[in-house]
Amino acid sequence: MYLGFDLGTSGVKALLVDDEGRAIGSADAHYDVTNAAPGWSEQDPADWIAGMTAAMAALRAARPEAIATVRGVALSGHMHGAVLVDAAGAVLRPCILWNDTRSHAEAAAMDADPLARKISGNIVFPGFTAPKLAWVAAHEPDVFAKVAKVMLPKDYVVWWLTGRHVTEMSDAAGSAWLDVGERCWSDDLLRLGGMRGDQMPELLEGTDVVGSVQSARADLGLPTDCQVVAGGADNAVAACGVGALGQGDGFVSLGTSGVVLAGRDSYAPDADTAVHTFCHAVPERWYQMGVVLAATDSLNWLSRITGQSQGALTEALGPTLTAPGSAKFYPYLSGERTPHNDADVRGGFTGLDIGAGPTVLTHAVMTGVSFALRDSFEALKGTGATLEAALAIGGGTKSDLWTRMLATTLNIPLERPADGAFGAALGAARIAMCGVTGDDPPTVMTKPQIADIIKPDPTLTSAYDDAYNAFTTAYPKLKAMP
Repeated sequence: MYLGFDLGTSGVKALLVDDEGRAIGSADAHYDVTNAAPGWSEQDPADWIAGMTAAMAALRAARPEAIATVRGVALSGHMHGAVLVDAAGAVLRPCILWNDTRSHAEAAAMDADPLARKISGNIVFPGFTAPKLAWVAAHEPDVFAKVAKVMLPKDYVVWWLTGRHVTEMSDAAGSAWLDVGERCWSDDLLRLGGMRGDQMPELLEGTDVVGSVQSARADLGLPTDCQVVAGGADNAVAACGVGALGQGDGFVSLGTSGVVLAGRDSYAPDADTAVHTFCHAVPERWYQMGVVLAATDSLNWLSRITGQSQGALTEALGPTLTAPGSAKFYPYLSGERTPHNDADVRGGFTGLDIGAGPTVLTHAVMTGVSFALRDSFEALKGTGATLEAALAIGGGTKSDLWTRMLATTLNIPLERPADGAFGAALGAARIAMCGVTGDDPPTVMTKPQIADIIKPDPTLTSAYDDAYNAFTTAYPKLKAMP
């Protein structure tokens, strides 16, 4: 048996699979995010440990015999978070999360140095780890002075499991301290961020074995010879879970945030597009992605302010895709990454009239998010990435209507996986399997069974093209607003 954990922003999922990759059991645990100030997003690492422990307890209670045969464990984790520990391993402050934008000034200062993009292959975004440390140095100098190690969220859990301070290439690539092409820490980038090499964890590939689960974690019920494998960043591991490893493979994720991801066989950055170019969670591979900060989170927001559930809002639209309406929505509720790299811009509606109700607003939100994902798709194509079709994953793709709207907006077929295990938890289990057995990743990380293929509606592609082109002209006007 193998265990994959998906350490997400709102909770952790544990997936148990057999040596054929078939799901045997799963368990979930949830935790909260703290937003102490506008633009701030933090989490207590102790909550991750509590979530891991609870998920393991549930799995152990349901499948005790299977848990006793687990050979390997790996984690997927949300990226960019800054876990700061002192020389004794004590956490110095809450983890600053990926969607925290307080360090926008520090990110801009780092990005202004030509070395930053040249070495890292990326714009230094406010959500990245390096500017977070610069913010701590400026605003919490007493904390900064005590930092012995910086860890990314999943790597804190790996340290808790094994006692080793390690990370791997896919997560390190989002720190703005890694030479992404050479797959090593960059002394120049560390100096630029005011950090030292000894504060960095040891670098591994995602399929490298970290070590055995330490005896202090015996209460988890894992075998004493169970190996912990390095794992990877959430989107890279999700790509492993759906078989998106190389050129021409990719997915569109319609989750809390939105992602358009394309696998790459070689390193081909183009930082000016605001596309992320990161190491993959498997050796000698990279991937590129565009990110929309508020995808289904935009619908979550609408649900909160209308008092209607997301399901009720979308069901009211009916099953038939219609052309974009006069009401427009710009989903910059938390700023935007691709293609704007703008933590300050904010979204909103235009074209509303007095008769506009929840149905009009819902259609506008879904359309606006689809257009923002097309922004990322167009930016990816500008780097040379190719996607003739893509897997459609994430909670939003459970909606037939939204998936059809997105396929029509992107003008490519979207393949929805059949019900079952796929994505980051399965990808983590597959990484554990490759790490323990030495199997070649492409033979293990295959594509899931496809339930259906949603094709673009040819009668509406022109209407969506025209509306998208109008959408792209709105950003400068929104940016100019006070």
